[in-house]
Amino acid sequence: MTELLYLPDEDDVTTFEATVTEATPDYIVLDGTYFYPEGGGQPADHGRLDWDNGYATVTGVRKSHGDVRHEIEDVSGTPPEPGATVEGEIDAERRQKLTRMHTAQHVVSRIVLDEYGATTAGNQVYPGRSRIDFEPAEFDDEDVALIERRSNEAIDRDLPVRKENRDRELVERDVDEGRALLDLIPDSVDPLRVVEIADFDMCPCGGTHVESLGEIGRIEITAVTSKGEETERIEFELREG
Repeated sequence: MTELLYLPDEDDVTTFEATVTEATPDYIVLDGTYFYPEGGGQPADHGRLDWDNGYATVTGVRKSHGDVRHEIEDVSGTPPEPGATVEGEIDAERRQKLTRMHTAQHVVSRIVLDEYGATTAGNQVYPGRSRIDFEPAEFDDEDVALIERRSNEAIDRDLPVRKENRDRELVERDVDEGRALLDLIPDSVDPLRVVEIADFDMCPCGGTHVESLGEIGRIEITAVTSKGEETERIEFELREG
């Protein structure tokens, strides 16, 4: 089983050493990793693995029955043997973009829940853009302007972001209705990793996040489209603050 070393609060680590537990021409499994595996609306990290007399580009990272497979391309040399030490290097610029985007998604989701009572039905973040589906919702131009303004006002407060593991029972007690799809998380997952924005929002989430909201920049809503009855999709990008 691969240990997810970035949890609960080491999102900023992008270089590390680990031990190979399995290696094929297509993927490498490590005993622990700081690479983020695709999931929760956040794409996998990209980067590189280096070992004695070889290296490979990591183009995808996925969970597989408790292991994390680092999908590799452009392999130089032969794959490392189990027990070998590798050096991992995550594309730090891409990671930071995704980290900012994911926390921005939490901000927008909180604002929409507070202002309109609409929950987040789905989301997907990318390095350059993101989208969130809300329901029940029907936004007009004034609503969109308000959501953008309130989101940026929250960012201007530069609130600290805390990431920690908490007992599931406490999370179920404390999380606001509409801010967690706990029924989709198996009961066996306990404790839960929680992302809390001080005096603003708390949500169980395994993604990477900034240390304080000021790191996000500025949210700019670029499109709003209907995705069916009472479901609205907001798309946004980030600008420098």
